[in-house]
Amino acid sequence: MTASDLLARLVEEARLDMERRRALTNSEELERAIQVYTPKDFVGALKGPGLAVIAEMKQRTPTMGVLAEEYKPADLARAYTIGGASAISVLTHMAGFGGRPEHIETARVATKLPILRKDFITDPYEIGEARAAGADAVLLIVAALDPPELRRLLAVVRSRGLSALVEVHDADETRVAIEAGAEVVGVNHRDLRTFEVDLGLTERLRPLIPDTVPLVAESGIRSIDDARRMRESGADAILVGEMLMRAADPVACLRELASI
Repeated sequence: MTASDLLARLVEEARLDMERRRALTNSEELERAIQVYTPKDFVGALKGPGLAVIAEMKQRTPTMGVLAEEYKPADLARAYTIGGASAISVLTHMAGFGGRPEHIETARVATKLPILRKDFITDPYEIGEARAAGADAVLLIVAALDPPELRRLLAVVRSRGLSALVEVHDADETRVAIEAGAEVVGVNHRDLRTFEVDLGLTERLRPLIPDTVPLVAESGIRSIDDARRMRESGADAILVGEMLMRAADPVACLRELASI
């Protein structure tokens, strides 16, 4: 299976699971839950003087397999908070990552940090669902959306009082994200066509992103040296998942990352 096929499969799996959940949802109850939750400032959390760390939780991945036999979102949220994370990313894609929206609810009870819902979002329903669960931001992937869809979803994000991390992998996608009005851009170092990781991408794409727009370096950050390189390349934040999920002591690991 090629990477583009994998992306298409993950998007389709997310859509089918979303349709299943929507069919079981009482729309009035969902709207009430949306209004009950007051979103936190995800963008502001990434603008501190140091390198902000978005600490990610995921039970497994399509390429690396199982990362945690005992997957406990509440325990991870507490550890990430103690360790000094600026925000938390929660995978909610079931088929590929073992996630579900309920994991946001579980994490929300355990932390006051902003939470990013990470999924392959293509529908406004998923944005409202994210806020109802206690998320403050959602991931929008340029490679999975055409420009009009991206602009439409960004408008929904704003109308719901949330933020969006708009993910890109090359110069063309970066221009699309900026032209669509992205407030935060995530540079994914992993090529979705070859699965190869290029940590030099952040440095090359940084000049295309206004200084007022936080840049989040994503994927392939496996050491303190990698994190320091991202800071030197102009990243305002890093998103780290596998390194923390595999760490014997995620609190100590995070403290070191957050000190850069």
